[in-house]
Amino acid sequence: MQKAHLLTSAAAGVILGATVFGGSPALSQMAVIDWTSLGVQQAIQAIQNTMSSTLSTITSQLGANGALYLLLQQGFTQNANYSKAQVDAVTQIADGHIVAMVRANRDQRNAQIRDEHTVNSTHCAALDNGQTVTVGAGQSRVVASSIENIADPRGEAEPNTPSYLGQAQGIAAITQLHLSRYCSQAEAAAGLCTVSQTPNADQRASSLFGSDTLNGQTAVNAANDFVTNLTQPIAPASLRGDQLTSEIGRDMMARRHEYNARMSLARSVLDYAIGVQAPTVPLNAAQQAQMTNEGLTPLTTGSWLQALALDANRRYSDVNWSAQLQAMPPASVEREIAHELASTNYLLTQLYRVELFNASANAAHLATATEAAFPPTVPMATPNISN
Repeated sequence: MQKAHLLTSAAAGVILGATVFGGSPALSQMAVIDWTSLGVQQAIQAIQNTMSSTLSTITSQLGANGALYLLLQQGFTQNANYSKAQVDAVTQIADGHIVAMVRANRDQRNAQIRDEHTVNSTHCAALDNGQTVTVGAGQSRVVASSIENIADPRGEAEPNTPSYLGQAQGIAAITQLHLSRYCSQAEAAAGLCTVSQTPNADQRASSLFGSDTLNGQTAVNAANDFVTNLTQPIAPASLRGDQLTSEIGRDMMARRHEYNARMSLARSVLDYAIGVQAPTVPLNAAQQAQMTNEGLTPLTTGSWLQALALDANRRYSDVNWSAQLQAMPPASVEREIAHELASTNYLLTQLYRVELFNASANAAHLATATEAAFPPTVPMATPNISN
């Protein structure tokens, strides 16, 4: 504003100087009107008025209530509003992104929890196998005990057994049993019997260890008859009457008790082998499918040993189990490891039982060897003094 006023004053001074110092001399001394100076003054006044009006207009436009001020104020306000809206939009976008991520993480965690708490089919199969193995163990002991309840009285020559009436009757009974069940071609050629479908099965180890499950009652009988021929085909005759009451009879009775105990131990070990292979527990569809995968003929009823072997082989060679193991979440893998540890503990328990059998048999062998090496008592001669 001050600069504009200075410019106006300078312009007015220039015009005034030109008028005063550059005017033409008067031609007379009479009063005259200088029309040129008057025109210049009017022009200067018009310029001043115009400039003053322009400056006033500019001042009014730039003032607090001026149009330009209002326009700039509106523009700045609009930009500020845009900035605030942009910040709010970015905030909403960020909040939405955070909410979406939280929901995605929550859903993922929920899925993990679901997978970790959902029972896998392999766990159900392991539980079924475990129950089959446990029941089979109990049933195998029942079978072994049933065989012992028949074999022990036979070996002791109790009443109603072949050797009770004499050893000859025991020989006749075992021979008749062989000819009726296991007649061979040589025996058939001699006219003693008709060739059996299982010739000499009572003399072959395959009758006892041919498969994990003995195929029915016929196979169980063959295994039992093999054990009889292996341990005690002919039981000694029973001690009766004076054989029990005399002094010599009492010594014979003590030795017979020793004989019976050792035979019973030998029979018990082998009866256990029969019991664990006897068909005693039903096999489910998964176990039968496992037998098919192993190239075996599926059975509806299996043994304790068969169920235990299927459970071990499933974890070792089954393709389906391996595929499920690879897809298991960590919690399911930990459960499978727990099943493995439980199976290991069970097997160690069964091995301990077998070691008890081995220790007992070794102890019996040690006792027999010690008794055989012990020198018998020799009676000392009594001097005869004659007078």
